[in-house]
Amino acid sequence: MPNAKVLSEKQAIVEALAERISKSSSGVLVDYKGINVAEDTELRRELRAAGIEYTVVKNTLLRFAVDKCDFNAFDSLLSGTTSLATTEGDPIAPIRIVSEYAKKLNGKFEVKGGYLEGKILSLDELSEIAALPGKDALYSKVFGTLLAPITSLAVVLGQILEQKGGSLETAEPAAE
Repeated sequence: MPNAKVLSEKQAIVEALAERISKSSSGVLVDYKGINVAEDTELRRELRAAGIEYTVVKNTLLRFAVDKCDFNAFDSLLSGTTSLATTEGDPIAPIRIVSEYAKKLNGKFEVKGGYLEGKILSLDELSEIAALPGKDALYSKVFGTLLAPITSLAVVLGQILEQKGGSLETAEPAAE
């Protein structure tokens, strides 16, 4: 039986992991076996820049944490080397970044499973989500779609003004 100090430290780690998982909008479990230090450093740098927390975790401690969060389906995935990438920000970012690295490193780095907004996702669902553009890219597409009719109207009005013999330079002082 472990001593009380070690047990309390492990319980604190489990509580911190459970809180991290419950507060996060998404997370990905990864098998990082075979990755070298340079590849790991590059991955951590990219994840950190995107606001993603990435840590290597002990399977037993993570098992207790996911059980507290009612993610019991992850129990079967917790063997071998395991790391966890979570975020409270853009929910697609950890899935996309980790999936890109899994493709890039071809077998040395594999996605075990993940969740999004409290729902456990299959590997196929994770692959589909990884193909989506990021939150900022989606926002820019929406704004571009909203601005397109206004921009077109401005261009058409400018052309009509030029056909009537006026120009935008002479129209501005008249408006003042």
